[in-house]
Amino acid sequence: MKDSVTHENDSKALAGFGVPRDQEEEGPVRTGLTAGGIVRGILRIGFALAALWIGAVILLGLAYLVVPPVSSLMIGRIVTGRPAERTFVSLDAISPLLPAAVIASEDARFCQHAGVDWHALREVVEDAGEDGPSRGASTIPMQVAKNLFLWPSRSYIRKGLELPIALWLDLAWSKRRMMEVYLNVAEWGEGIFGAEAAAQAYFRKSARDLTRREAALLAKALPSPLRRNPARPSPGYRRLADRIMGRLDASGPLVACLR
Repeated sequence: MKDSVTHENDSKALAGFGVPRDQEEEGPVRTGLTAGGIVRGILRIGFALAALWIGAVILLGLAYLVVPPVSSLMIGRIVTGRPAERTFVSLDAISPLLPAAVIASEDARFCQHAGVDWHALREVVEDAGEDGPSRGASTIPMQVAKNLFLWPSRSYIRKGLELPIALWLDLAWSKRRMMEVYLNVAEWGEGIFGAEAAAQAYFRKSARDLTRREAALLAKALPSPLRRNPARPSPGYRRLADRIMGRLDASGPLVACLR
């Protein structure tokens, strides 16, 4: 009897110090997620994905120094079961007329800038109207950045991402490697990628045997590869190619970094 009374008194004393006497007196445990917790979780996932993408760009940029790259457009066609023609060749296996024509047409300061032509970019921004820029300022490194790591549709987000990638690639690669990659991943028609595939498809010859006119026609097809057929150029298309041919005679300084 005395032990029973003592145990009861001890339980009351412990209860006075906040210690529960049995499980029935414990309150419910709340485990629901708050809105703030959900937002923090989403942000963590977003930062993790961004870090993963940045790491992939850096590592692939280094790997592509020796490994033939594959463009995002080529991957998209392969994944969806559509054909993609490409034969990767070295820059030495391409007629020097083609890189000269491409630089004259697309990026005249290719050998001077470090991936981004800030002067041309500033002019485009200053000349932009209410509907946005009327022309682009993409350099060849920016085009390579888009082809390898981004998507083809136009947007300010994509353009903003192009800049740091182009700067990184221009830092990691030589100008010769940059041009070699560009001429091997550029799209020249439906499912046609690279200079060798384009030369074979349109002129039935190797890229090393391209003439001045053929090189100029291929260079001017790059802005609209799905609409311009180098084998059957329209009168306006031919006039654009003629202008590029006129610049080839004075293209020595433009291609000095490729020698």
